[in-house]
Amino acid sequence: MKITIYNQKGENKGDMTLPKEMFEVELNEGLVHRALKRQLSNSRSPIAHTKDRSEVRGGGRKPFRQKGTGRARQGSTRSPINIGGGVTFGPRNTRNFEIQMPKKERRKALFMALSVKAQEKKVFGLDKYEDKDMKTKNAAEMVSKLPVERNVLFVTPEKNETLKRVTNNLPNAKTIQVNYVNFHDLLKYDSVCFVGDSIEKAKELFVK
Repeated sequence: MKITIYNQKGENKGDMTLPKEMFEVELNEGLVHRALKRQLSNSRSPIAHTKDRSEVRGGGRKPFRQKGTGRARQGSTRSPINIGGGVTFGPRNTRNFEIQMPKKERRKALFMALSVKAQEKKVFGLDKYEDKDMKTKNAAEMVSKLPVERNVLFVTPEKNETLKRVTNNLPNAKTIQVNYVNFHDLLKYDSVCFVGDSIEKAKELFVK
């Protein structure tokens, strides 16, 4: 499978053959769903937190005597059955949502997502990006000249502060390094643009 390489002006600079190991993998929807669910779960940072009876203030003195009142015995006002007492089985900010998944399965699911993008003709290349002014306006003009229908994910082989900075303020573009390619971004962004030799770098990192 081949993709087209463009320059910043949107001109065709030739073709590039994609590695079969990454871009021609048969889709398994269940595996991709598990991988996405894992990523979203592992990124959760719980904030909601309720206090149990050991954390609620007060309750040092016995509310009333043990016998002779005709009421059920009480040892503390911090009991969950009392107003102002602790909460039983409430949300805790110490809860762990982490989901484990084998590394081979995660990579295979990533290759499946890339393969779907390639089959849909949503993958293309950019030979390089240079902008001495580092203006968002220049990046917006470039995106308008590239085959982008809705939004685009730029994948760079290494840290590229210029491209990352000029795309930060674009609502339809994002820049990440190749070693941070993930399922959520591949599903969120319609097109994927590999900058420079990022595909070779990806093959070097992910294909063993």
